[in-house]
Amino acid sequence: MSEFPNPESRNALVADCRRCPALVESRACISWGNGALDADLVVVGEAPGAGTPEADRWQGGNWTGMAYTTRHSGRKIRELFADLGYDSDECYFTNGVKCFPEGEDGSNREPTAEERANCRPYLEREIEDVEPRAVVATGKHATESLLATEDRDLDGFIDAVLEPVSLASLDTTLVRILHPSYQEVWVSRLDYTRESYLDAIGETLAEID
Repeated sequence: MSEFPNPESRNALVADCRRCPALVESRACISWGNGALDADLVVVGEAPGAGTPEADRWQGGNWTGMAYTTRHSGRKIRELFADLGYDSDECYFTNGVKCFPEGEDGSNREPTAEERANCRPYLEREIEDVEPRAVVATGKHATESLLATEDRDLDGFIDAVLEPVSLASLDTTLVRILHPSYQEVWVSRLDYTRESYLDAIGETLAEID
């Protein structure tokens, strides 16, 4: 069972942010990063989803104010790192975009390029403050946000899963993994079992100084 983060680990960088009017309108609250500020890894998602406000604890970052606290993706990604042997104080969880981007049907849409750019200074500040050994991007869109810190565009995703990339400006290394929502689909397509996929992630991270 995944461990719900301590609310005191919520790292609110500002009291409020109104850079993106559409996000201010759609969010319940800002979903800030959470975890130890001396963590070994920073784990980055795309943006908080709509969440489940009626849930007991795992309502999602749009309601808890903490990234990766949904019943599905939040618990899955935290469980993955626990299974890799990382304690809760060894990972810092955050998103490239801190507010829920609501689509026409009420679910989450893809953040715009402007919204990503507006939020990028917060992501960069988090990474600079934590000084992680590696930054793990969960999925294509999180990878895009991190590559943008180097003024680089995403050139394919699946073929480069687990391929380390230097983020020189942030003095760390990017490792991209599958987004938890698509993990079951793509793990087998990449000729992994869950066990061998975990082994591959662990080996990749262990080789990064």
